Amino acid sequence: MTLNPNLYRLTLLHRQLDEAARREARRRGADPLRLLRLKTLKLAVKRRLAALSLRPALAR
Repeated sequence: MTLNPNLYRLTLLHRQLDEAARREARRRGADPLRLLRLKTLKLAVKRRLAALSLRPALAR
C-alpha cells in the first residue's frame, strides 16, 4: 500500500500548525489573532484530511 502524497503532505502540515500553535500559546505576550489563525488553518487541514480519507481509492 502506498501513501497518498496529498495525505502525507496534509498530515505534515497539520503537525506543523499544531506545533506552531503550541509555541505561540506558550510564548509570553502571545498574539491571540495569530493563535486563532493557526487554529483555523489547522481545522481546515483536518477537514481536508477527513475528506481525503472518505474518498474511495482509485482502482490501479
